[in-house]
Amino acid sequence: MERRYEIGLLLLRITFGLIFFVHGLAKFQGGIEKTAGFFSSLGLPGFAAYPVAVIELAGGLAIIVGLGTRIVSALLALIMLGAIFTAKLSAGFIGGYELDLILLAVAVHLLLSGSRFLAVDSLFTRR
Repeated sequence: MERRYEIGLLLLRITFGLIFFVHGLAKFQGGIEKTAGFFSSLGLPGFAAYPVAVIELAGGLAIIVGLGTRIVSALLALIMLGAIFTAKLSAGFIGGYELDLILLAVAVHLLLSGSRFLAVDSLFTRR
């Protein structure tokens, strides 16, 4: 793989992971019970807030270091689909789901391509 492409994926992976890490952290710092209440107000089971917050927090960190990038990206893509269709779609594109849509696209890109440059995963695979 070309070095410029690898560096681009690294930057994408770190930024993407940081965004989700901070979102997961905010769910815990702001009171996970509030997030559970928000989920319930959308008609979702409130307890779903817990695995979502853990996936965002731990998954964001895993993505940053490049551990399980494809698996975590798949989980985050599912979370983004859920967010778009349960919370954001009714607000429209601008001010609604546009940011979730780009995060979904990044998740799918990392799911399909992976990211090995400066990644823990590269320690476990052969080139």
